[in-house]
Amino acid sequence: LEFNSIFDNELVIENGVVLCNCRNENSIEIPNSVTSIGYFAFESCTSLKSVIISNSVTSINDYAFYNCNNLTSIIIPESVISIGGCSFKNCNSLTTITIPKSVISIGDYTFKNCSKLTSVILPNSIISIGDGVFKNCNNLTSIEIPNSVISIGESAFYNCENLTSITIPNSVTSIGYCAFKKC
Repeated sequence: LEFNSIFDNELVIENGVVLCNCRNENSIEIPNSVTSIGYFAFESCTSLKSVIISNSVTSINDYAFYNCNNLTSIIIPESVISIGGCSFKNCNSLTTITIPKSVISIGDYTFKNCSKLTSVILPNSIISIGDGVFKNCNNLTSIEIPNSVISIGESAFYNCENLTSITIPNSVTSIGYCAFKKC
């Protein structure tokens, strides 16, 4: 294991993957030596408020920031091509997110229960919106689905009760069960 000190805590990195971090940091800057943020890497880091991810990172794995309920800001660089399932689930202080145009896949339930999320910008590189990706994001008011999307998964926008505007392009050929239920 290689240990790099960041903000007086140890960030555990193995083969370019962040594996875990201490739970009492307010902000983290992922160093250039990291290419992937590992499964559950920052799970339940309740004091974490902001994250800056370096341009060397290409993937954010499943549950990477799961239950970081005070996370308000994250900068995802253009180098990231995939965002794993549940990676930001229960980050209920996150208000806006911009997915870079390099991202081609977003895992299921990625932003589930991000109750303060009001704005999401999806790039033209996304081809599908997975199951429950924005489920229970009840402050999301509008979203424009890009022309690149061909499918919207089950319960993708379930219980987005304040969603008043959505544009679905002609490219969409499949909309999953309960995709817009309780909107």
